[in-house]
Amino acid sequence: MAQAFDASAQQALLIQRAESALAMAKRMGADAAEVGASVDQGIGVSVRQGEVETVELSRDQGIAITVYVGQRKGSASSTDASEASLLATVEKALSIARYTGEDPSAGLADAALMATDIPDLKVHHPWALTTDRAIELALSCEQAGREVTGITQSDGASLSSGEGVRVYANSHGFVGTQKGSRHSLSCVLIAEDEQGMQRDMDYTSARNPDDLSDPAAVGREAARRTLRRLGARRPPTGAYPVLFDPSLASGLVGHLMGALAGGALYRQASFLCDRLNTPLFPDWFSLEERPMEIGATASSPFDGEGVQTRNNRFIENGQIASYMLSSYSARRLGMNTTGNAGGARNLRITAPLSSPAALFEQMGTGVWVTELMGQGINGVTGDYSRGAAGFWVENGVVQYPIEEFTIAGNLERMFGALTGVGDDIDRRGSIHSGSWLIDGMTIAGN
Repeated sequence: MAQAFDASAQQALLIQRAESALAMAKRMGADAAEVGASVDQGIGVSVRQGEVETVELSRDQGIAITVYVGQRKGSASSTDASEASLLATVEKALSIARYTGEDPSAGLADAALMATDIPDLKVHHPWALTTDRAIELALSCEQAGREVTGITQSDGASLSSGEGVRVYANSHGFVGTQKGSRHSLSCVLIAEDEQGMQRDMDYTSARNPDDLSDPAAVGREAARRTLRRLGARRPPTGAYPVLFDPSLASGLVGHLMGALAGGALYRQASFLCDRLNTPLFPDWFSLEERPMEIGATASSPFDGEGVQTRNNRFIENGQIASYMLSSYSARRLGMNTTGNAGGARNLRITAPLSSPAALFEQMGTGVWVTELMGQGINGVTGDYSRGAAGFWVENGVVQYPIEEFTIAGNLERMFGALTGVGDDIDRRGSIHSGSWLIDGMTIAGN
């Protein structure tokens, strides 16, 4: 990297800057204020066809200030670390607040809810990675994939490594800090036959570089996934069970959480309005967040308002057990915050798990989806329609690759029609899920 990143020194500077901004806001007439500040540094390299394409060394910083004058709110932000810029940002936030209408739900989270348990969650694992070593790893990943028989082209391999510090502080006297890191390596390859070209990819991602997959293994898996798509055809139109690959099943969980989010609920823009304590999934399915999980992707002891995070059971035995609320959305709904300002952290499924082979057997004849395209989700109605690619399955056996078709349904009905969850859990993101088998979706192909 261009220069060493001293996370502890950056943490001290951010705390000083945040406390200075809070003092300015109070001195200039704010009744309350909150500050979020961060600094990040990283390296990114990309290679293609055995040649280096890009090398990027990045360093980003920012501070966002929100002030409250009565129940009027104003926010402003800056990437300039100077004292003059800090003062100008506070002034701008105050100016906005004074011209904003009163909002009875505006304000800081309650002081009694501020986090007091702030352990080291082991999410900061710096990587002393030189530019030369980063290029070497990316090249070895791509080369391993290109060497696989049948691969004709590469769309490149990319490696990124970064670390950063964030601070949140408010006029309750709360100051919370966290250091973090993120490292990833990906490869995209191309194969071709008489029917045309196909591409696919694989990646590895972790907070700790020691947990990354071997670069050669990533390249070979990208090749395997690409080659299996050759000879794709369109599937027949009809109603069939659909098996969602683990990475796509986690996307369904994301749609669920969007519908459970307080912002969508108080705007009446969710198909799950007024559905608390009603069934949505089969009674063997539960979903929980675990924000204090050691070393996990989204672990944090406090949310975006300084509220102590906690395990939240959003789905319990198939029923909606909780919404996902910040202090503001909770006030709008006449409820209490769930410590979810900034979203849910480390979502985990509890359900009986089956092997992929067992899910194929359970499916019989249907579609295994490995890629989705487009954004055809209506959050208000739950209607779901996406372009897809994957494989046709008959009698529990994968027959051939398929593409250029659409899968459609309704999220509420899809969740209720969940018939199996796989043990092939994808742990690379904040949502850990295996494959999902959903019965009776509409396939539009030939």
